[in-house]
Amino acid sequence: MAALRDLVTVLITIQLHLSSTSSLSPNKKSGGSGKRQGAASQSLEEGTSVLALGESCGVYTLLCGRGLRCFPPEGDQSPLQSLLQGKGTCRSIKLSFRSTTTAESVKLYVTLHLVLVTMTSPKSSTFSNPPPSKLRRTKSKKKHFVHQKVEVFRASDPVLSVFMWGINHTVSDMFHVPAPVMLLPDDFKANSKIKVNYHLFNKENLPGHFKFKEYCPQVFRNLRERFRIEDQDYQASLVRRSPLKYSDSQDEHLLLTSYDQLLIIKQISSEEVEDMHNILSEYHQHVVKSHGVTLLPQFLGMYRVTVNNEDTYFIIMRNMFSHRLTIHTKYDLKGSLVSREASDKEKEKYLPTYKDMDFRNNMQRIYISDEDKEKLMEKLNRDVDFLVRLKLMDYSLLLGIHEMDRGEREEDEEDEDSLCEEEDEQENDLSMLASTSLSTSPEGVAGSGPVQKTITPADFDPCVDVYGIQCTAAPRREVYFMGLINILTHYDTKKKAAHAAKTVKHG
Repeated sequence: MAALRDLVTVLITIQLHLSSTSSLSPNKKSGGSGKRQGAASQSLEEGTSVLALGESCGVYTLLCGRGLRCFPPEGDQSPLQSLLQGKGTCRSIKLSFRSTTTAESVKLYVTLHLVLVTMTSPKSSTFSNPPPSKLRRTKSKKKHFVHQKVEVFRASDPVLSVFMWGINHTVSDMFHVPAPVMLLPDDFKANSKIKVNYHLFNKENLPGHFKFKEYCPQVFRNLRERFRIEDQDYQASLVRRSPLKYSDSQDEHLLLTSYDQLLIIKQISSEEVEDMHNILSEYHQHVVKSHGVTLLPQFLGMYRVTVNNEDTYFIIMRNMFSHRLTIHTKYDLKGSLVSREASDKEKEKYLPTYKDMDFRNNMQRIYISDEDKEKLMEKLNRDVDFLVRLKLMDYSLLLGIHEMDRGEREEDEEDEDSLCEEEDEQENDLSMLASTSLSTSPEGVAGSGPVQKTITPADFDPCVDVYGIQCTAAPRREVYFMGLINILTHYDTKKKAAHAAKTVKHG
């Protein structure tokens, strides 16, 4: 405010100077207005000391005497700055009028006027506002972020409802927390917890009492950034709709996918949470060194949900398979043939998980270019060396195969079915289209494109399907998805005993 008052003083002073100068123009005679100005100047000087001819003057000095005005040095390129610094000189109005042209005076006035408009709002300025077109050029554009209008975390399981509520709460809070320049050791031990008690409130959607805990929020935030996943997209994928049960999930451990099938939500044990804490620092360092290019699981967050005094632990990962291309064949490979064949019950599933013996018996081949093979082996060797260094075991290479020809046939069949449905239910489709077009919430990690629409092989996006390798020249057109899974098992005494027993049995 002090700077604002000083600028107003400068403007008023210079405006008085200019008005006095214009009244002494040789083409105009001074009239009644000139007499009134002289009377005002005389009354002002009677009670105040003034500066004499040739003395230094400025905005913060005494006024010049009668018939004198404070002028900046001749030829000065910054007259306003000179007056603010007191480098002006008291000179006669008649003499200085010839050396100071009207254009220079107007330039000085315009400079002061623009400074005042920049520092104050249009309402507080005593001068006329600049044209609207000028304001539009200097005004910065507002950024509008689109948010979901209504957040309703409704799921069949209260644990999932609390999980969705907690994700929305913690990610929203992180928008207000600046990211650190570098992670410190305390960041790998940090956590945030919240306890909620509802009394006869929102009981249709959430339990009355629950807790939610996020582990190492700054670390996983940094990992998401290195894996090129925005927090807002991460939030939308997990919160916009209820997670779906993964087709291969076992009864003992809950395995879910986000509604857009981009993220995997895996239930883990408290021991695995501890194991994750033990390797998190080295894992983060490995991701940094590899610039986020790795076959390891991309861990994006770890949480604990407490409902009815029971703790449930979740870890979030990027889905290794495509969210758009259908997986037709799947293998879990460990590099061993001992007890590595899918059971008859497993083979009866819609998408069975084959193993090493099945890979050999099916004469399965992977057709990739020499360049892709070199990149794949480089990543695989680097990641396996990391796991060996940390004494981790029981991991395996997950392989998913998408057959392009089969996918195109399935797409044509889906188009025919959808065409028949559109003819039968045209009105319902139009209403659904209208409701979809009015949706304003984010689409998730995949962006704003349609999620459930089948994509042709030409639309394969390696930026989203980071684990995918497209086969271009091979007997069969295929897309492969490969990544390492189940890396949290430590080679401890229990595993040593199991390994010894297998050695005795199989040799």
